[in-house]
Amino acid sequence: MFKETLAVFKKDILLEWKTRFGINSVIAFVFSSLLLVIFSMRAQQLTPTSRSGLLWVIIVFAALSSLSRSFVSETERRTFDYLRLYARATPVYLGKLLFNYGFTLLISIVSLAAYVVLLDVSVASWLITFMAILLGSLGLASVSTLLAGIIAQADRKGSIFSVIAMPLMIPLLLLIVRLSKAGFTDGFLPGVYGDLTGITAFCGVMITLSILLFDFIWDE
Repeated sequence: MFKETLAVFKKDILLEWKTRFGINSVIAFVFSSLLLVIFSMRAQQLTPTSRSGLLWVIIVFAALSSLSRSFVSETERRTFDYLRLYARATPVYLGKLLFNYGFTLLISIVSLAAYVVLLDVSVASWLITFMAILLGSLGLASVSTLLAGIIAQADRKGSIFSVIAMPLMIPLLLLIVRLSKAGFTDGFLPGVYGDLTGITAFCGVMITLSILLFDFIWDE
């Protein structure tokens, strides 16, 4: 299973490296969004919650624009059935999850660095901030990978993906924004550990359910 998972992961990396469509479009979206935020918010004093919320709005929409295409390469090249024939459901999900997590983590780190530098945002605890980035990216990737597999054969994938994904991500986003606020201003407070536990539990439950459900999705 490890070899099959690694093969799917390598395949997606090679495809992305060959086209560079996803990373180029996402980076362009991140910097254009940041410029828009700078021009519209420069004259206003943002609260800590607003700062952390704006960061994750940029990350989420940048990630969703590309993660919905997780299985699009197979459907566009008409290799979806070949992948289904030669690979089992769990390794396919795990390989896609690893790729999506790495992709989302890269987006999040670039967005955080640009956000802090361009908006001159102070960070009280880099450890908490990076924990929010690591766990938040994993949560986004776990939800997106499962939903991308569900809607892979549907028409108008992008609109369907966004409609389904946002309700599932709301609990995760509430926890991430609070954790990011602690990283920006509050530092280590008692509530931080509860938020870390909640995000970790969300990721664990989502990944476990996705592995169980993906067998049925893959066999359809």
